[in-house]
Amino acid sequence: MAEAHQAVAFQFTITPEGIDLQLSHQALRQVYLSGLRSWKKRVTRLKNNVITGVYPASPSSWLFVVIAILATMYTRSDPSMGLIAKIQEHLPVSDSLSVQCRTVVSAVLFSTLLWLLLIFTMRLCLKQLLSYHGWMYEQHGKVSNTTKIWAAMVRIFSGRQPLLYSYQGSLPNLPVPAVKDTVKRYMESARLLMSDSEYERMTTLAKEFESSLGNRLQWYLKLKAMWASISDDFLYVTPTPIQAARAGNTLHACLLYRRKLNREEIKPVSPHCSADRCHWVRGETSHYSLIHWQDSEYVAVFHRGRYFRLWLYHAGRMLSPREIEHQIQHILDDPSLPATGEAKLAALTAGDRIPWAQARKEFFSSGVNKRSLDCIEKAAFFVALDDDEQGMMGDDPAGNLDRYAKSLLHGKCYDRWFDKSFTVVLYKNGKNGLNAEHSWADAPIMAHVWEYVMTTDCFQLGYTEEGHCKGDVASSLPPPTRLTWDIPAECQERIERSLAVAQTLADDVDFHVLPIQDFGKGSIKKCKISPDAFIQIALQLAYYRNRGSFTLTYEASMTRLFREGRTETVRSCTSESCTFVRALEGGESKEVCRHLFRTAAEKHQHLYRMAMTGGGIDRHLFCLYIVSKYLGEESPFLKEVLSETWRLSTSQTPLQQVELFDFVNHPDYTTCGGGFGPVADDGYGVSYIIIGENMINLHISCKHSCPQTDSHKFGADIKKALMDLLELMSPEKPDPSKAEQNHSKNSKKDL
Repeated sequence: MAEAHQAVAFQFTITPEGIDLQLSHQALRQVYLSGLRSWKKRVTRLKNNVITGVYPASPSSWLFVVIAILATMYTRSDPSMGLIAKIQEHLPVSDSLSVQCRTVVSAVLFSTLLWLLLIFTMRLCLKQLLSYHGWMYEQHGKVSNTTKIWAAMVRIFSGRQPLLYSYQGSLPNLPVPAVKDTVKRYMESARLLMSDSEYERMTTLAKEFESSLGNRLQWYLKLKAMWASISDDFLYVTPTPIQAARAGNTLHACLLYRRKLNREEIKPVSPHCSADRCHWVRGETSHYSLIHWQDSEYVAVFHRGRYFRLWLYHAGRMLSPREIEHQIQHILDDPSLPATGEAKLAALTAGDRIPWAQARKEFFSSGVNKRSLDCIEKAAFFVALDDDEQGMMGDDPAGNLDRYAKSLLHGKCYDRWFDKSFTVVLYKNGKNGLNAEHSWADAPIMAHVWEYVMTTDCFQLGYTEEGHCKGDVASSLPPPTRLTWDIPAECQERIERSLAVAQTLADDVDFHVLPIQDFGKGSIKKCKISPDAFIQIALQLAYYRNRGSFTLTYEASMTRLFREGRTETVRSCTSESCTFVRALEGGESKEVCRHLFRTAAEKHQHLYRMAMTGGGIDRHLFCLYIVSKYLGEESPFLKEVLSETWRLSTSQTPLQQVELFDFVNHPDYTTCGGGFGPVADDGYGVSYIIIGENMINLHISCKHSCPQTDSHKFGADIKKALMDLLELMSPEKPDPSKAEQNHSKNSKKDL
């Protein structure tokens, strides 16, 4: 009860003698400091909104314009060409002001309008400059004069150091390609995967769509345009074996990142990053909505079937890593048992959506269950304290690494809250990781967060010699709070059914992590080939060897060059890559294979650039499909396109904050990257990350239920394909015996 009273600022009791009022000075101080912190954040947000709103100018430039206009007027010149006098005539308070005051007010108003016009002009010029993408199509190391002039102009119009969202108002909108161009590119990509009869039928459908419904849908789409995964820990290093200590630094680093995000101090490479305050709420059908919570000051913690609320702020300040460790240890030491139905409650978020929506409406719409559910959903993020030990360890490090990644992907299906934007997972031996919901953001967003968290944890916060977090613990910290539930028997049955559905899916996932240390970006660049194109063609070669055929291949590409851009698809299986693979497997000469490989790599780079600059295929066709559904129109062509199966789904996780890592002095601090499950029942999911100059990590997934897929076999095929391509494209090494013979011949000639 004493602990509960600390959270109450005052309480009163009505007695026969009157009202007995009791004040808690400590609680009142906490309320005051929390309110003060909230107002500071509002002021910071307002300041950033003003700075971003006037970008690429600065607020101080307004004062410069006003002083310049007033100084010009002082010399008896009229820079407004009569506009200041017109403003002066129509001032509503002209009678109550002196002539001099009216002149000054009119000059200030004119200066403000001129300043806003200059901002609009600069922003329009910057938008036009950012619409230029010719620099992407130039050869590496060869920069044209046009691009040099463009880069100089961008620097001039960009002005001062931008905040995170400064470029938002200047980014061009994603263009809408012509229907005939998109259809042409689609037919080109689909030709090699179709028989002659299939291609002829699809050509007929495409022509019908292009000449009739396609133009109408395109018109609506243009009108609309006018208005409108997992991440692992370090691979070889565990900074501390103490679970609570690792949690202390990890959670504190997450808060530091969020503070930088709120202050817009992050470099503007991911303008839509709002990772710390989002969760999904499942609707009554398959629809769902995104909820954005502002300034949540606590996290929801799961441990041994129990849920806790852990406050990360106290007395208006952020808890130190040592204080968070203390609070986490309090949860780990709590001997209480889960309430009836509580332990596997999160399985509802892992199963089908409709049963969860119905259960939510029936059992979690009021009372204690609603309060506890609100507490989880309004938390900054979710934290899972696992009793298992994971990592690359023991007698079977490779197998344990696979199990580690698979655990992060789905856990036990009831120890991750899959509706949250992300779950931070902390294992008993100090290993950690991240499970992220993919719909609200793309993988590079959470990768950016996790890079910062990992490096801050190890290189900035650090640990004591005993493995604990650094710092002291305030004696007035209130302990974490258990969430309470009242789960009836009918709801427990639905939980079990959802768990059975989720467990079946999870057990079917075949997951393999493949660290390749034999070579990396450094070796590939010596071949003068794009590393991404090199890996993608290797995947085509590996798949052909694995399945004896080619397949529709998805590679994710970013469209962040445009406002509110997210991703586009690169169709990596091209006629050029297939021609190369057939030539290599058919025993063609090295010279022929090298030429075909470079042609395939150039085609891949061209497709990637097209996707990044708004010339992709799949997002345009998907938008046309959405418009057709909205209008109630059926398109056999679009229906056929959207029903295609991506049996090879791939994605590169870029290492974005290279400056945070030091692979030379700290080679063991190598991130494992992240992965995702397979898209098709009979296909593969491949995620890869290029680490420094000498390492590539891959996450490969498929399904046990498909007899044609095997993640370990496909991993071996990928590694062999990479090695074979490296051997093919590496510069020829001179033969010492031939060199010696040539030297002796030359010596005889000299004699």
